[in-house]
Amino acid sequence: MSCEIGSNPCALIVGVSGQDGAYLSKFLIDKGYDVFGTSRDLHKASFLGLKYLGVHSQVNQVEMDPCDFESVYKIISSIQPHEVYNLAAQSSVGLSFMQPAETIRSITLPTLNILETIRLLKKSTKFYNAGSGEVFGETMGRRADETSGFNPVSPYGVAKAAATHQVAMYRNIYGLHACTGILFNHESTLRPDTYVTKKIISAACRIGDGSREKLELGNINICRDWGFAPEYVDAMWKMLQIEKPQDFVIATGNSESLKYFVEQAFLYFDLNWEDHVIVESNLMRPAEIEIGSANPSKAEKILGWRAKSNLSDLVKNLIRDELSK
Repeated sequence: MSCEIGSNPCALIVGVSGQDGAYLSKFLIDKGYDVFGTSRDLHKASFLGLKYLGVHSQVNQVEMDPCDFESVYKIISSIQPHEVYNLAAQSSVGLSFMQPAETIRSITLPTLNILETIRLLKKSTKFYNAGSGEVFGETMGRRADETSGFNPVSPYGVAKAAATHQVAMYRNIYGLHACTGILFNHESTLRPDTYVTKKIISAACRIGDGSREKLELGNINICRDWGFAPEYVDAMWKMLQIEKPQDFVIATGNSESLKYFVEQAFLYFDLNWEDHVIVESNLMRPAEIEIGSANPSKAEKILGWRAKSNLSDLVKNLIRDELSK
């Protein structure tokens, strides 16, 4: 199956089974796109996110190993998509400390394979790469923007920084319409249980329903810029619609502490978080960004995009979605 000339716009989402892949699929389908989504193993993939959003049957699922160049070349050359969104990789910062080699490989190699495939095919295919605010490392409270230097402190951040440079190189040297969305934390009910935000929301819902368990967390004094994931896929799409490809920081522009996130989650159930949370030193990371802060003004100016939800809105959205399951 391939995209037909003159038909609907066609997008290939590499790593469609994750949170962003699911929301992006729905977003593009609602815009009239034909959507193809890849998975390393179609027989083992659950596609729970696509099913949760009701678009599983509307996504053309194809098997592709993004770390294998031949596999990438075969799929992209056969589908001939107008747009490619690279969302596949090991996506947990915490896990990257335990699996540094695999994390770096899973982020940098697929990015390179897709870029090189587009270059060799000499197609006008537009390419979006999923970057991360983790590339900036510790900014000492200064709001990072597109001109800020990279200083990652985790294997995940190192890999995302390398991939961002790869995209810039192919854009500048080979003229590809390629860009990176440097996205800060964006959450939804589709996050795996290993993510701290999902861990907090799930525990707060259970405790609010009467559970006597204690929620164990690491450093709750870190500050992050947290947004609502469904809003962020709009920015991904907008980045590929402008004439001049360029990178953008995508964030709310406001940072709050994890402690405040926890407080808001328990406050939803009229509970005092301090009665239900235990801070464990063994859950601390080997290296941590104390304050992650972003300046997304360029995205608002050029793309006309800005986040709609603040942290309180986000927590309420997450809890309502969790309770509705």
